[in-house]
Amino acid sequence: MSRNAESTAFRSALEVIRAVEPRVADAIGAELTDQRESLKLIASENYASPATLLAMGNWFSDKYAEGTVGRRFYAGCQNVDTVEALAAEHARELFGAPHAYVQPHSGIDANLVAFWAVLADRVESPALKKAQVRQVNDLTEADWFALRRELGNQRMLGMSLDAGGHLTHGFRPNISGKMFDQRSYGTDPATGLIDYDRVAEAAREFKPLILVGGYSAYPRKVNFRILREIADSVGATFMVDMAHFAGLVAGKVFTGDFDPVPHAHIVTTTTHKSLRGPRGGMVLCQPELADQVDRGCPMVLGGPLPHVMAAKAVALAEARRPDFADYAQRIVDNAQALAEGLLSRGATLVTGGTDNHLVLIDVSGYELTGRQAEQALLDSGIVTNRNSVPQDPNGAWYTSGIRIGTPALTTRGLGAAEMDQTAELIHTVLTQTTAGANADGTPSKAKYNLDAGLADKVARQATDLLATYPLYPGIDLT
Repeated sequence: MSRNAESTAFRSALEVIRAVEPRVADAIGAELTDQRESLKLIASENYASPATLLAMGNWFSDKYAEGTVGRRFYAGCQNVDTVEALAAEHARELFGAPHAYVQPHSGIDANLVAFWAVLADRVESPALKKAQVRQVNDLTEADWFALRRELGNQRMLGMSLDAGGHLTHGFRPNISGKMFDQRSYGTDPATGLIDYDRVAEAAREFKPLILVGGYSAYPRKVNFRILREIADSVGATFMVDMAHFAGLVAGKVFTGDFDPVPHAHIVTTTTHKSLRGPRGGMVLCQPELADQVDRGCPMVLGGPLPHVMAAKAVALAEARRPDFADYAQRIVDNAQALAEGLLSRGATLVTGGTDNHLVLIDVSGYELTGRQAEQALLDSGIVTNRNSVPQDPNGAWYTSGIRIGTPALTTRGLGAAEMDQTAELIHTVLTQTTAGANADGTPSKAKYNLDAGLADKVARQATDLLATYPLYPGIDLT
C-alpha cells in the first residue's frame, strides 16, 4: 500500500466516525499521537501493520458464523469460510502444525478451548461418553452431576505466576484455577531458571492430566523437549502457551528443543504481541485433538469474529515473508542490548539477562515497588508494566518488578544503540524516584516522589529518540 493510500484510508475512516461521535474520533487520533511519542516497552504490545488494522474494519463484523469452515449454523458464510481457511492455512505453514484453529478471541479463550479439548479427549467417564454421543438436552441431571465432578477433579501442573507463568496456568482467581486441581512449579531461587529435575519430581508426585509450558514473564528459553519427556513419563498431555514468544517461533529464532510445536500435543497463542497481528487467539494441535479443538464454538466461544480472522490471515501472511525472520532476530538482539545497558548501570535483572524478547527488572534495588516504578516511568514517557519477580514480597498487585520488552520498538526500527539510550533513561528515572508516604506517615507501596521537571526532561528525550523512527510514517491524519 502506498503512503498516500494509507493516509487516505485512515483519514477517511476518522471523518466518517467523526460525523457520528467526534469524541471517539478524537480518542483514536490521540491514541496514535500518544503511541508515536512514547517509548512503548510493554512486552505484550506491538504495532500491527496498516493492512492488518484495515482488515478489521469491514463488513465481516456484521456476520455471524458459528461452526467451522463448511459447517456453519448460519447461512451465507462462504466469504467467512474463505478468510478463516486462509488464516488456518497460513498458521499451519508458518508454524509447521498439523492443525490450526483461528477462532479464539483472545489468549485466555485459546487456553480454555485447549483445556476443554484435552478434558473431552482424555477423561473417561460414563457421563462424558454420553455427552459425546447424545444431544446435550438428553443428559439427565445425574449425568451432568457426574460430568461436572469428573471434569472438575482433574489436575494441572503449570508455571507459578511469580516465576513468570500466566494467570491462566492455574492462578486461583482465574477460571483455570477453579477448573483444575492445580499445582505450580517455580524456578531455582539462586538462578531464577527452570529446574527441570524439580518439574519432573513434581509431575511424578502430582500426576497431572495436563502439564503446561510457556510464560508471560520468564526471560529465558524453555526446553520443550525435556518438558515433553516429563509429560510422557506421567502420561500427561503437554500443552504450551506461546502467546508471548510466538513471533520468535514464527521467525525461526526458537528452533529445535526451543520450538514448542513439534513437542507439544497442543499449543495456544495470541496473534498480537511478538507475532504483530490483531488482538486475538489461536490453537495449534496434533491431529488426535483436532476434532475437539474445532468444537471451541460453541463449547467455549461465542460467535467467531470474522473481521478479526481476516486480519489474522493478513498478519500471518506477513509473518511468512522472509523479512519477518530478520525482525524476530532483531527483537532478541535488542532485548539483549537493553539488558546489557541496564546491567552496566547497576540494575538487577531476574536471571541476569534474557534469551528472548523481555527483560524483568527487580526494582527493589532502587527501593521501589513495581507500582511506584511503573507510574514514575509513565510520567516520563516510558510505558512499561509492573510484574512479580520470583518469591515477590510485594505480591501480584504492588510487585517488585518491571517487565519490559522490545517487539514494539523493534517494529519502529530502533537498534542496539537506541536500546542503550533507553536503558539510560530508565535508570535515570528509577534512581531519581523515591518511595512516598501515606497521609499518616507510614510507607506507601503506591505513592512516590519524582521531580516533575526531570520527568518532563526524560519524556522529551524519549520523544527525541523516537523522532528518527516514526510510527506509521505513511499515515498523516492532518
